Amino acid sequence: MPMPCATSRSRNQLKLVSVRALAIVAALSLGAFSEAQAEETSHTLTLDQAFRTAIEALRTGQPTVTVALTHGLLKANPKDPVLHYLQAQAYARMNEPEEGRQAAALAYRNSKDQDSLFQSAQLAARLSLQAGRPTMAQFWLRRTAVHAPNEEAEKLIAADYKQLRRINPWAFRIRAEIKPTDNVNNGADTALQIIDGVPVVGQLSGSAQALSGAFGIVDVTTAYRLRQSAESMTSVGGRLYVQRVSLSSEAKALAPNVTGSQFASTYGEVSVRHAMIVGPAENLGSAAVDVATGTSWFGGERSYNFARLGGERTWRMAGGAQLRLNALVETRFAERYGSNDANILGIGAQYVRPVGSGNRISISMAYRDSRARWFMGTYRSASVRVAYDLGQAIGPAKLSAGLVLGYSDYPNYAVSIFTVPGGRQDKSIYGDLSLFFDEYDYAGFAPMLRVRTGKKDSNVSRFDIREFSVSLGIESKF
Repeated sequence: MPMPCATSRSRNQLKLVSVRALAIVAALSLGAFSEAQAEETSHTLTLDQAFRTAIEALRTGQPTVTVALTHGLLKANPKDPVLHYLQAQAYARMNEPEEGRQAAALAYRNSKDQDSLFQSAQLAARLSLQAGRPTMAQFWLRRTAVHAPNEEAEKLIAADYKQLRRINPWAFRIRAEIKPTDNVNNGADTALQIIDGVPVVGQLSGSAQALSGAFGIVDVTTAYRLRQSAESMTSVGGRLYVQRVSLSSEAKALAPNVTGSQFASTYGEVSVRHAMIVGPAENLGSAAVDVATGTSWFGGERSYNFARLGGERTWRMAGGAQLRLNALVETRFAERYGSNDANILGIGAQYVRPVGSGNRISISMAYRDSRARWFMGTYRSASVRVAYDLGQAIGPAKLSAGLVLGYSDYPNYAVSIFTVPGGRQDKSIYGDLSLFFDEYDYAGFAPMLRVRTGKKDSNVSRFDIREFSVSLGIESKF
């Protein structure tokens, strides 16, 4: 923290009545004077002299004197960041981190230059951790990232943040996104109703056709570590996903009786997870099991409640590769429609492998089998996703791309009074490109731009879907 010179304070020869007694204590504590001399000195001690005495007291290991003097000096200038910073350092020496954190926060609030802001935030982060408040320490560490003087400092901040994440029993993840798209409702790309190439009576309503607009998404996940050992960890967690929709003027013209709130969705869950290290010491893997319960709402009404049991197993392989298998069983109840009264089995796999220069390729597969009370909700689906992440930035952004192929089969399906012979089958292909602009961050948060396009072809034209969307979100660098 830069120290202002004596002339910058413009207080020479001014007597500080409020620190008179403190000056006596300081003089006696520093051993500079006898009691009589100290009393005499207190009558001529200027603010600048009191300030220098406070610094000397801290240097010579007498932080209590520094605290006493800075309290008095702050009565004369309560917005002096140097005094607050000096006081925070003194509290740190006295092992009073909470008081020190508050003083460091005031130093930050009143500082103007980047160097002072950086140092104050760093001190506040350190004292927050010493006070047993790792979440507050993470908050202050992100503030240091705002004022980091160079790239090396940013790397150190990221490393410190990872350490704090391991220390903190609480974990948080927040994602916010705005996503303009030409299809907010998974609507059809035609007004005609066609089943297996044969037109049927009537046309699709405007609300069943593709409507353009924009999604606003907030996704919050939190977890609290209940217990941890060298070999296992148990945590309780929660998630809240909120998606709202704004329709374009074209969509409102196509479907005048439809509002964006009819496509709004909200999802919430609470869960308990137990993870453990398994496998040989030279090639450790992991396993986890979790149970969850929650609810899903759509269009302002509850769609269903659910209970889920899941598990996963991860293997570390040669060359830095990793294989993960997972499975889940889920039951849905308290449903709005019978198609949501379902039991679901899910199986998945993911293989990730580094391919040099920091690049990475991954292949994911997923299978779902849903058995519902109403036949319209009974289906089987499978998908494969191939993704490639570039380790090095291209220009200002880090790039990743993916391709997804999907297939769904509804063995029994009907449209109005018409039964679809052989059921309904959907085939889909989607591609996405993500650009993460990590050089344009604020407090460790940087913009993420995603472009997604694709289509779904079905033997039931209501589910012939085309989609193009561009989303802008904010994600953490560390």
